Amino acid sequence: MLRCSGTGNATTKAKGLMAEKSENNSGADNDWPDPVEMSRQMAGIAERSQKLVTEFLSKHPGRSEGALGHGDPLNVGSAFIEMTQRMMTNPAAVMQAQVTLWQNYMNLWTSTTQRMMGGEAAPVITPDRSDTRFRDDAWSENALFDFIKQSYLLTARWMQDTVGEVEGLDDKTAKKVDFYTKQFADALAPSNFLLTNPTVLRETLDSKGENLVRGLENLLNDLEKGEGQLKISMTDAEAFEVGENIATTPGKVVFQTDLMQLIQYEPTTEKVHQTPLLIIPPWINKFYILDLRPKNSFIKWAVEQGLTVFVVSWVNPDEKLAEKSFENYMLEGPLAALDAIESITGERQTNAIGYCLGGTLLASTLAYMKATDDDRVKSATFFTTMIDFEEAGELSVFIDEEQLSSLEERMNERGYLDGSEMATTFNMLRANDLIWSFVVNNYLMGKDPFPFDLLYWNSDSTRMPAAMHGFYLRKMYLENQLIRPGGIELCGKPVDLTSVETPIFVLSTREDHIAPWVSTYAATQTYAGPVKFVLAASGHIAGVVNPPNPDKVKYSHWTNAKNPKTADAWFESATEHPGSWWPEWMKWMKKHSGRKQTPARIPGETEKFPALEAAPGSYVKVRIT
Repeated sequence: MLRCSGTGNATTKAKGLMAEKSENNSGADNDWPDPVEMSRQMAGIAERSQKLVTEFLSKHPGRSEGALGHGDPLNVGSAFIEMTQRMMTNPAAVMQAQVTLWQNYMNLWTSTTQRMMGGEAAPVITPDRSDTRFRDDAWSENALFDFIKQSYLLTARWMQDTVGEVEGLDDKTAKKVDFYTKQFADALAPSNFLLTNPTVLRETLDSKGENLVRGLENLLNDLEKGEGQLKISMTDAEAFEVGENIATTPGKVVFQTDLMQLIQYEPTTEKVHQTPLLIIPPWINKFYILDLRPKNSFIKWAVEQGLTVFVVSWVNPDEKLAEKSFENYMLEGPLAALDAIESITGERQTNAIGYCLGGTLLASTLAYMKATDDDRVKSATFFTTMIDFEEAGELSVFIDEEQLSSLEERMNERGYLDGSEMATTFNMLRANDLIWSFVVNNYLMGKDPFPFDLLYWNSDSTRMPAAMHGFYLRKMYLENQLIRPGGIELCGKPVDLTSVETPIFVLSTREDHIAPWVSTYAATQTYAGPVKFVLAASGHIAGVVNPPNPDKVKYSHWTNAKNPKTADAWFESATEHPGSWWPEWMKWMKKHSGRKQTPARIPGETEKFPALEAAPGSYVKVRIT
């Protein structure tokens, strides 16, 4: 993940920073910045910045008007009002929290004074090891910046603890208050501001302010790109082209509907397993997360294992598809694909993979197929898939009746949910990595974002048809009906996940913010057939896209021959294995891929399903401008 870099020792590189003055302190040889020179530079920056802003506003009149325009669609204000009211009913707890904060500040002041006098002092608080905001040496070696850092960490912890201990809030309100308090604390981090970030200060002095001018240019470009809304550039969009240097595994589009193109990939082995494989990705994102580069392409790897691989490439819908429903996605997606695959390969049964929302669709489809006596799915694999939304993780803070009604109103106006809104929601789940690190890098440091295939994919967002997305959010997230037998009807058939007897492989990831693994574990207690559960390290994307590499073992995975009732019990008795989970899945998949091998199947060789175009197809190339 791209993060703002901060390197070097404060005693040699922090020229002009506010240094410690004790002779015994390592920062004693640093000079204060020349105030006259600094004033002259800042005046020049202000003049050039004013010209840039004036030119931008002259080209885009009216941009200075407010762009939010939706009041409080997230219903955050009422949550904090309720929290404040509850807090005021227990003034003793508020007083104790204030006293604790004051004591921590006094300890910090004592520690800092001791350092400035040339002594040693242990920090009062330290950032988590995974927190990259404070990795510049100056945050620890310079007493002033160490004080700023620790003051922030103490305050942030105090805010989180204080709101977290308020009694009487319902669970959803408490989660919402906690989430947005963290967002507020992250936004106020000293690393996000010029005068309190030593890395940015150093760059400003060394470049004579050129970084700030370049940063303003980057900011205005992102505003222009977002048509007035800030659309932060995460990567060099010109460095990638779908089908040219990402999503390059050879194949052909052999079938399509209004909602998807079906891609069949060219074999790389003379013989292939009898049972083909269908991959159903989420339509919230594009399928090529599984085919970024040859070295990390799950699709390419699966082909190399002798599987006949088909992938659904969902359309990027517009207002013309506003009425497409969840049922339409089932009928024109996996069910239509199964029909085509049976005709192309001659095999009645297919193994299937569903990723995230694609997995939720696959689970719903399996239950529908059970209700209609259709057994064409031989086995099902789920990547980071939720079927029980009772504990939906941090995404649940965005789902309540008020927020959903506001969202439905906006979707019905346009016919779809804009992809940028979805992207913002997911980015907020990892704000420091996916928002503030780019604010620092792009706007304060004035650097161009680094070319990164994963972030290009992350920025290549898709729209959601209004009818489908409203059904999904309301029936799954808000009402949690899918897990309840008969809670949802598809094409007039009540669906019951507990009736599904298909052999199932569930892959979840330990640090998943979108589909928490303890929630996805519900699959082991739901389906009637055998379920193998595997837990991978890392998160929703990196944990899945973790290819076998003997030279560089990245993330481990856990297995367990049993599925106890709770996720915690499963993990306590699980066995950890170094490296990728992919071979573990392939060992399981071979048991469901037929006993015999067949000559490799060439895409487009059947008369009924000729090649329509080369992979990755045209649907995936439709971008939101």
